[in-house]
Amino acid sequence: MYHNKFRSSLIIFLFTLLAFNLSAQEITADDATDNEVTIEDVAAGNAAACDLITGKEAGFDYHREWNRALHTSIDVSAFAAVELKEQYTVKAGLSLGSTGSSFDIKTFVQGKIGPLFGVPLHFSLAYVYNGLPGYEAHSYTLLPTVSYSGKWAGIAIGPGFRFTRFFGASTIYEAMLSFSAYAYFLNREKLRLGISIANFSDFVVGNMGSYNPGINSLFRFNEKWSMINNLELLQSGSVGLAANFYGIAYRGGVKFTW
Repeated sequence: MYHNKFRSSLIIFLFTLLAFNLSAQEITADDATDNEVTIEDVAAGNAAACDLITGKEAGFDYHREWNRALHTSIDVSAFAAVELKEQYTVKAGLSLGSTGSSFDIKTFVQGKIGPLFGVPLHFSLAYVYNGLPGYEAHSYTLLPTVSYSGKWAGIAIGPGFRFTRFFGASTIYEAMLSFSAYAYFLNREKLRLGISIANFSDFVVGNMGSYNPGINSLFRFNEKWSMINNLELLQSGSVGLAANFYGIAYRGGVKFTW
């Protein structure tokens, strides 16, 4: 009798263990299926991100200026840009340095749309900040521009709206015409060489008459790395209200594109 009870208990135990094992296998299969869906979702998300971001670049610049008024000024700057769907570009940068014996800081944020209508026509809006904390001087500029960026020549023009404060005094408002143009007489895959004239750049928006001519070059080491060298004749003033300090400036840097 005890043998019959033991055998019955053993059979029930084995059936229970078998049922548990089959249930565990079903759960594992379901989990594997869920994991496969999750991996596919991640892959789809990565593909969507790749379709959204169509270009990226970052760079580092060293800028040094010599003039009679301030003798030497130095800036070190960094910037980064992201291109979205080959149509929209967001760019930002930070520059730290010295103007004479004073510390200065410059920043900018820019959004650009283009090309438009099948031609290299772009519209951009930039915010530029220049500050001399030692003199409590702060300048804020909004700069919308329309530009045509061709392979051999280009032009950008727009109204600059600048707000400046000195030593906590009332804000001074200025509206000015911002203009830049460039032309290349050598534009190859490895080397680009040309001239330019402008009264604004990424970090500085100058007065209406303070145009700076320059010689520009870009050398590409490969598809990702390139070196930039610019030599300019500058009119530099005290944060926008004057432009009577004439000098020569050199800017050199590297850019990484991926």
